Amino acid sequence: MATKSSIMDTNSYSDDYSSLLSNTTRDMINRREKWMGGAYRLFYRKPVNLVRGQGQYLWDAEGNKYLDMYNNVAGIGHCHPAVVEAVTEQMKLLNTHTRYLHERIIDYSEDLLKMMPDEIDKIMFMCTGSEANDLALRVAQEYTGGTGIIVSREAYHGTSALTSGCSPALGSEQPLLPNVRLIETPDYYRHGGTPEEFTAWYLGEMQKKIDELAATGYKFSCFLADSIFSSDGVHPNPVGFLKAAIDVVHKNGGVFIADEVQPGFARTGDAFWGFARHGIIPDMVTTGKPMGNGIPISGLAAKHEVLAAFSDKLPYFNTFGGNPVAIAAAQAVLNVIKEEKLQDHCKVVGAKLLKALQEVKDRHPDSVGDVRGAGLFIGFELAKNDGKKTPDQQKALDAIELLRDNNVLTSVAGPYGNVLKLRPPMAFQECDIDWIASTLDKCLHQLES
Repeated sequence: MATKSSIMDTNSYSDDYSSLLSNTTRDMINRREKWMGGAYRLFYRKPVNLVRGQGQYLWDAEGNKYLDMYNNVAGIGHCHPAVVEAVTEQMKLLNTHTRYLHERIIDYSEDLLKMMPDEIDKIMFMCTGSEANDLALRVAQEYTGGTGIIVSREAYHGTSALTSGCSPALGSEQPLLPNVRLIETPDYYRHGGTPEEFTAWYLGEMQKKIDELAATGYKFSCFLADSIFSSDGVHPNPVGFLKAAIDVVHKNGGVFIADEVQPGFARTGDAFWGFARHGIIPDMVTTGKPMGNGIPISGLAAKHEVLAAFSDKLPYFNTFGGNPVAIAAAQAVLNVIKEEKLQDHCKVVGAKLLKALQEVKDRHPDSVGDVRGAGLFIGFELAKNDGKKTPDQQKALDAIELLRDNNVLTSVAGPYGNVLKLRPPMAFQECDIDWIASTLDKCLHQLES
């Protein structure tokens, strides 16, 4: 039996809900389905027609204001004036590809690499995280001479043929590549034990998967992971468990690719990069979404000796990757993160948000199993109070619909589709905490009555 995509199908519109829609919304969906490919998905049983954004807020076509608790594409906030100005001014001058000299791309490369560990000293640019991960996997194979890939059980790493074959979150209709093995989700909530016991278990799982690859004739190449395990349900802790697993990766001749599309660019508060929370120096780092605050740009940063195994043999060209307009956006984002001290902001405001959400959990012991997170990246897990921590997907899906009806936008994550992924733009303020906490509290009361 085919399993649905946890990131595409769990919280998506279907025609079963057409009776809930206004005539205007139904007409838009009909037009969309007539002209656009059927692989697309819309959020919510009643899709939202958004027309404007500012900071952490969004407005629909009827003028209703929403709190965005999900969008890390506009990482520093929707329509940030610094990005709008930078993109506008550069567009007036020039937009072309990277086969001409342009000072902006060199300056930005230097500035971004200064935010990396010293060992990460080269960078290349693309347009999407999918492209960055695709290239990283190719580089890993050239450097190690192997093809075996390990990803987490509910990982999502992209939409290319190579990365979709490494993305079990896309569902069973998207087959995994034969050289891919899935390591268990690092779910401390369910696994239990001390941090030391959990770490020992996880590094043992890593060795087991490496051995499985070898037993089936695949030399180990790499472990590709998002260090907050977002699609797996947001698993940031215990801090340091991931480093022990990366030590196993290196001892077995593999490389670690840190997919920072989700946890990167100051979001976790503890560090600028998600991998840095765990004390890790990756071999490669991939970035995307929030890098340009909505302008398509991504990157692959790497140790020079790792990248050289690929680049000394093969040229690489991406027509729009690193174009001056995209670089202008990325530079503006990086400047804003520094100038507005957004890493500290995420740490301070994120801790207060986590505390407020834990208080909501305490008021709903029959509905909420766990609340966990780092900075402005929090997983709010709905589980039954049955002594078994049974995931409650239905309640989670009903909760996000009620939140949407109360003008708070988010979605679900995890293999069971029962974790609310609360990841607002970093423009989210302390004054917004009551909005999400009180609304979530009200929605849970409604579901429990």
